[in-house]
Amino acid sequence: MKLLSAAISKLARARLWRIKNWTDYPVTAQREVLQSLIAEAQYTDFGKKHGFSSLFSVKEFKERVPIQEYETLRLYIQRMMNGEENVLWDSPVKWFAKSSGTTSDKSKFIPISEESLQENHFKASKDVLTNYYKNFPSSNLLTGKGLVVGGSHQINHFNEDIQYGDLSAVLIQNTPFWGHWLRTPELSVALMDEWDQKIEKLAQATANENVTSLAGVPTWTLLLLKRILEIKGKKTIKEIWPNLELYINGGVSFVPYRDQFEKIIGAPINYLEIYNASEGFFAAQERPEDNGMTLFTEHGIFYEFMAAEEYGKPHPTTVGLDNVIINKNYALVISTTGGLWRYLVGDTIKFTSLDPYRIKVTGRVKHYMNAFGEEIIVDNSDNAIALASKKTGCVVIDYTAAPIYFSEKNNGAHEWLIEFEQAPKNMHDFIVELDDALKNINSDYEAKRYKNIALGLPKVHQAYPGTFTKWLQSKKQVGGQHKIPRLSNERKILEEILEINETNRDQ
Repeated sequence: MKLLSAAISKLARARLWRIKNWTDYPVTAQREVLQSLIAEAQYTDFGKKHGFSSLFSVKEFKERVPIQEYETLRLYIQRMMNGEENVLWDSPVKWFAKSSGTTSDKSKFIPISEESLQENHFKASKDVLTNYYKNFPSSNLLTGKGLVVGGSHQINHFNEDIQYGDLSAVLIQNTPFWGHWLRTPELSVALMDEWDQKIEKLAQATANENVTSLAGVPTWTLLLLKRILEIKGKKTIKEIWPNLELYINGGVSFVPYRDQFEKIIGAPINYLEIYNASEGFFAAQERPEDNGMTLFTEHGIFYEFMAAEEYGKPHPTTVGLDNVIINKNYALVISTTGGLWRYLVGDTIKFTSLDPYRIKVTGRVKHYMNAFGEEIIVDNSDNAIALASKKTGCVVIDYTAAPIYFSEKNNGAHEWLIEFEQAPKNMHDFIVELDDALKNINSDYEAKRYKNIALGLPKVHQAYPGTFTKWLQSKKQVGGQHKIPRLSNERKILEEILEINETNRDQ
């Protein structure tokens, strides 16, 4: 193990010149990525339809290929899931990353080609490791095990050769054999479906390991760490894993969780943020103190940036790296080695630096809640409210919702403030119906609600008449197109309206 760790760490440090090449010349790297993508896909069905064989400029690419969302690519992807080849990409696609759904599908399935794995996800992971060793040359990261709190994996029954799972599970399943020597636990535990059993198995399997790094969504990671403390009868994780030095987080904001991690770990470690989605590994912090994550520009993805105000227009415009502006909100548009062409990811980002290009994730193109990885969008909540109202015979006038974050004693939840024209006869029945509707609409919410492990039953308050109007009045936003924000990933708006609601109660 020590010889293997030493060899890998030496190879990681040797990659620095390659990283310097694309960080020094990012625009050139992006141009070469697009040329390669077009050349590879020119004989696919999508490439033939859009004339890839005669494309010679970014301008022509934008003119011929419209902005895509999952709905516009769904039929292509379904053909790929049925085993067809040369549809969106020219090499066989045997894996799909399952993530939260669109307006008409409970889940969406993102194609993961061999090139996606090698040129994007694994290459970016190697660069994260290289930068870590550059900044922490005395690190002992690879002398122990890396614990990834990942997803589950199952077979796609459309075709016996096609498989799908959470992104983390797809990556674990395709990790080179030597990579498994550096991680814990064994594959059978890492890919378990039942999360209550999985947390217990993870805890039992790793409590006595020499864990030097952690990676995973904060909510699940906290649950695991708490269980490990119970098993070992200790107060801090550092008492159990004295060599722990790094936690890699991504997917949801780490801000609400940092204090809890510092307390439960019990000693300083390094925290790095990454931006690794089903659609691709986009960016990562080089150093913990960096304001933003360095954008990966030579990793099989061509980026475009759509100003947030362009979203929803019939023909939205985008800009490339050479025309972005610091602190402007952009929707991320990507073309990838998995066959996503000018695909609107749905995330919004801002550049915090242009030399090097660094970004931070600012939210979604629509209102959303994603404090626990549940990715609830307004379309989900509107439909869930409608279904719950129909089943309980009530009428909703307006609503807003925000997360209740994890605490030391309680799991998270969603807190709703709803104004009814006709209230339900039994509020608990309404809450259960709302919860069930959200589970049926959004598979990520369903996963987080499983047996209340990470996300509890929603908490619902009834708004007194006039509460929402008074809040709009306080913001000088009454009338016209002004409306109550349906969802927020922060509590500021909800708490302001709850305060007004309390004043209304007393009047």
